[in-house]
Amino acid sequence: MRIAADRAIPQWEEKFTDLGEVRPYDAMDLKPESIRDADVLIVRTVTRVDAALLDGSSVRTGIAASAGTDHIDRECLARRGIRFAHAAGCNANSVSEYVVTALHVMASRNGWNLGSKSLAVVGVGQVGSRVAKKARALGMRVLLCDPPLRDATGDPQYRDLDHVLGADIVTFHVPLADDGPYPTRHMVGGALLRRLSPTQCLINTSRGAVVDSRELKTALREGRIGGAVLDVWEGEPRVDFSLLEMTGLGTPHIAGNSLDGKVRATAMAREALCGFLGVPPGSRADADFHEPRLLRPEPGAGGQEAVLSVLLQAFDLLKEDAGLRALGNLPPAEAAGGFERLRTRKPLRPEFCHFLVDPGERNIHLSGTFEALGFRIPGAGRTD
Repeated sequence: MRIAADRAIPQWEEKFTDLGEVRPYDAMDLKPESIRDADVLIVRTVTRVDAALLDGSSVRTGIAASAGTDHIDRECLARRGIRFAHAAGCNANSVSEYVVTALHVMASRNGWNLGSKSLAVVGVGQVGSRVAKKARALGMRVLLCDPPLRDATGDPQYRDLDHVLGADIVTFHVPLADDGPYPTRHMVGGALLRRLSPTQCLINTSRGAVVDSRELKTALREGRIGGAVLDVWEGEPRVDFSLLEMTGLGTPHIAGNSLDGKVRATAMAREALCGFLGVPPGSRADADFHEPRLLRPEPGAGGQEAVLSVLLQAFDLLKEDAGLRALGNLPPAEAAGGFERLRTRKPLRPEFCHFLVDPGERNIHLSGTFEALGFRIPGAGRTD
């Protein structure tokens, strides 16, 4: 069996070489002839899997080592009888850690007390449910919006979008859908933005096209909303840098890029392939994480600022923001290449569970908060 696997997938050698002949490829150079005689194709989100790639190939199994699937033409695979699986939820915790960090950055800049703010979570799946749990641990009032989940469960806590737009911050965690009863492409458009106010902020870590970029840019330029945090962009890797300049935080689609999430995705891809082959997945090597690093709040920092100082030591979101903004003066093609490098060609961050936090005597009361966000406290039992 011939397995074509993106060489940027962590641990591809350890996870797949016992299952067949692995042929690694570079996603940016992938051509149809590269997988002509492959039986299995394993991709990341940067590879569009459709008829243009698959025509003439012998691929009968497709696996996305990613949580999202909008880069996969599912109908095309179904017509060709190609089995498909993906790593649903693999990076959910990573994204929730991004949102928590972004909330603290924005709170520090705007003088917010997060405990007095409300957060609307739009899309309460693997990511949104984790965001909601962490936000509640911060004392925020959380509103949940997920009409499909309400339809499936009958649970009235999942409200319509109209009923949550009064929240101080609205964060989106939805798949990109063009049709069905609840399409999400450009759900954040002119009509929605006109209902918001200069005191409200938007966060989008789902898919770029969930937001109508032109309408958002107009709303920000006119001061009709208070701010935006964007990790995903319409047309990426080509970014509208004029929109980036108006955001409070802008990053190159890295919210889910933790080492834990990527390793989890590879393991899930292996499990799926073994399931298709009818063989037990067995035990394969996991990532070699470094010893837990000890973090302390910055001297003199207390309360919410102490939490922020620890968050930025674990995940330097400001550095990610600065890296993307630095591409703004480059020609479009070079900037697009830079976006991809920022997203994929650097060491992956560990999730918060790989850090110990010593809050110190002044901030000892924050121990429970740090644990709720996923950190470990020396001498305390692990909660993950």
